[in-house]
Amino acid sequence: MSRIVVPGELLAEKPLRIENAIIEDDKTYSSVLGVYHEDKTSLIPLEGLWYPRRDDIVIGIVEDARLNSYSVDLNSPYKGIIIAKFVETRLQRGDVVECEVKEIDETKTVVLMRPKVLEGGKVMDIKPSKIPRVIGKANTMIQQIQDGTKSTVMVGMNGRVWARGGNVALATEIILMIGEEAHTKGLTERVKTFLASKKGV
Repeated sequence: MSRIVVPGELLAEKPLRIENAIIEDDKTYSSVLGVYHEDKTSLIPLEGLWYPRRDDIVIGIVEDARLNSYSVDLNSPYKGIIIAKFVETRLQRGDVVECEVKEIDETKTVVLMRPKVLEGGKVMDIKPSKIPRVIGKANTMIQQIQDGTKSTVMVGMNGRVWARGGNVALATEIILMIGEEAHTKGLTERVKTFLASKKGV
């Protein structure tokens, strides 16, 4: 069994000698945001992964359609849920949806609202920590990608990107390149040069 824990959360009523944890009064507490595997007695930090926040825009994939709700894969250890009564059109399993984070409930499930189905297109997963570079300052990078590929590109803070229309293959190549080189200098100029070299190809 595994569960998401936050810093200071009790892991065990006894001392455990594991990484990313501290022992106080013969009890073990987490020192990081991470996934605690009780069966393996291990704590894996979620460093670099997406931590949901209210009003985050995310892109999810509907995993299950139930009578009163939909479960949504969010490309993270967190599961998403959409309450059916707030959805105008019934969703189907496999639908790609853009949603807004309403709240995180007591079971650490992400409650989503305002779902919009993204029809067709291609979905890409990159590290959530790289998403700000895909967007760019004042949306400059994402605008450059859309202008250079004529694709519509939607970006989720959970590390999922959706593209449709225009040159989707080129848009995919650029986005994955940004994911790999987000930490390097001069990325915006390299993307501009790369797009210019692909004109008419």
